[in-house]
Amino acid sequence: MSSVYICIEYTFLLCKMAATKQRRTRIKIISMGDAGCGKSCIIKRYCEKRFVPKYMQTIGIDYGVTKFNDSGMDVRVNIFDFAGHPIFYDVRNEFYRDTQGIILVYDVTNRESFRSLDSWLVEMKKFCNDSDNAIFAVCANKTDIGKRLVSEEEGRDFANSKGFLYFELSAYSGKGINEMFVQLFKDVIKCIKFGKATIGAVNLGYTREQADIVVRIKNAKDDYEVLGLGKSSSKEDVKKAYKKLCLLLHPDKNLAPGSTDAFKALQNARANLLT
Repeated sequence: MSSVYICIEYTFLLCKMAATKQRRTRIKIISMGDAGCGKSCIIKRYCEKRFVPKYMQTIGIDYGVTKFNDSGMDVRVNIFDFAGHPIFYDVRNEFYRDTQGIILVYDVTNRESFRSLDSWLVEMKKFCNDSDNAIFAVCANKTDIGKRLVSEEEGRDFANSKGFLYFELSAYSGKGINEMFVQLFKDVIKCIKFGKATIGAVNLGYTREQADIVVRIKNAKDDYEVLGLGKSSSKEDVKKAYKKLCLLLHPDKNLAPGSTDAFKALQNARANLLT
């Protein structure tokens, strides 16, 4: 790509930054649960109104944005879809902070995924700075399949014992999906209104450093370039570069145009170079 084009693109980003200097309200939702229980399919069903039968396993963290209106209040919802495989433990732990809503998912045809819910809660509470004020939704997924190994009564008893919401879902048919998300969003907003949690009012825009990074990542030729590293860099170098860039591009702190794609590229580069 020519330097002239990059310069024009950089200038466009800076202009867009100036035009979008405002404050917006956002809430942060995360999804947790064992690999294969359908977390990504649940989110895609809600956001895109469709079911994807051959969904690739999430690598590290997937990130998406949706909007919700509650009684005239426009809210931007940041959804972080956590990979369920244990090898992504270190990646997940960097994104628990400031969570306001949790989707805790298990597969009703896989009893082990139900038993794992307590372990997920232990992990979450270890790294989340305000888990006591977060809203939890326990989601029993794949209720359409038929070969059920965890009953509805067991699921409800688990949720009730902890004061969590409970929903019977099918990502395939869409059963209960919209109701779950709407109730979760409403309860998070209600919690914020009554002062039990903080709501993010993020200042939009770029610093010059952030603008440079977004353009560089967009034009990177490989994973090393995304992280600003040479191909001889060690795994420790990858981790350090990732943490530095994460602070600048993290969607909790930066809602500027282009940062979402840059952040996803950063996630993918880290995962590819460390696995």
